[in-house]
Amino acid sequence: MISDKVLDATGLACPMPIIKTKKAMNEMVQGQVLEIHVTDKGAKADLAAWSKSGGHELIDTAMDNDILKFWIRKG
Repeated sequence: MISDKVLDATGLACPMPIIKTKKAMNEMVQGQVLEIHVTDKGAKADLAAWSKSGGHELIDTAMDNDILKFWIRKG
């Protein structure tokens, strides 16, 4: 998956991955893809809900060892 920006939010607990994701998205333009790396298991539901409520598209998720990876297209 090709991303325009990568956000490392590993080691952070809720709500910090969402706060950092929101800040990173504000710096991007519509259509760009943000790749987010997290270790907080609760982020899976949180990022999916946040993407939908913000008008963004959760393109894909993957697990790489203990790191959850998300790709979100800015809406």
